[in-house]
Amino acid sequence: MARPTKCRMICRFPQTLEFVPAEEAEGKDPVILTVDEFETIRLIDREGLSQEQCSQRMQVARTTAQKIYDSARRKLADVLVEGLPLRIEGGSYRLCGGANPFCEMETCYKQGIYQKYQKTKGDSIMRIAVTYENGQIFQHFGHTEQFKIYDVEEGKIISSQVVGTNGQGHGALAEVLNALQADVLICGGIGGGAKNALASVGIRLYGGVQEDADAAVEALLAGKLDYNPDVQCSHHGSHHEENCGSHGSDHGCGHGHCGS
Repeated sequence: MARPTKCRMICRFPQTLEFVPAEEAEGKDPVILTVDEFETIRLIDREGLSQEQCSQRMQVARTTAQKIYDSARRKLADVLVEGLPLRIEGGSYRLCGGANPFCEMETCYKQGIYQKYQKTKGDSIMRIAVTYENGQIFQHFGHTEQFKIYDVEEGKIISSQVVGTNGQGHGALAEVLNALQADVLICGGIGGGAKNALASVGIRLYGGVQEDADAAVEALLAGKLDYNPDVQCSHHGSHHEENCGSHGSDHGCGHGHCGS
């Protein structure tokens, strides 16, 4: 029996998921760079870490980090030499929650997010977040400037508040919701990459909803919410996250092949 693949810790979800050559891209199959392969490139080539430091950040063996990095470099070489499209998706990973012991915590951007947005809740509370603008559900997740947060106990809303996001971007918005300890997100359009990021932190998604925010939450609690499980964001054109790969598993990993 094959040994289960260990989830690789990644700091952040890639903000751009697809790259296409300026010329002669039509008809060419994209090279698929997994999210954990992207992370090795970011840590080693962008941040200047050693492979040992990279393995510590990703919480895998050094030899594993080396194999992931070597695979990523070969794929990037194919992209550059052959002029192929590149897509980032899939892999065996989980998003860091801002408490990696091998990270330089004083410079970790996630610490700022978690310190700003951390919101405690009781064990019996379900927390629902809604992309929010002027009482309505904002229709483009990656550009939402506010979430309305509802705390629910025994099927009833007991409190709500509006929280600003400061235009964090797709991947960071998932981290904001994680810091807020949201269990559920109700939104309009959302791309595949953002869906993957939400799944990796265990947030249930109800997308494609177009109505008053308060009414949508009440409908969800009543089991009557009209939503689209296959929603995709169409706001940014044909290269915006439509093909991000599989959703995460219930264990907080970014791909179904990861072990529990």
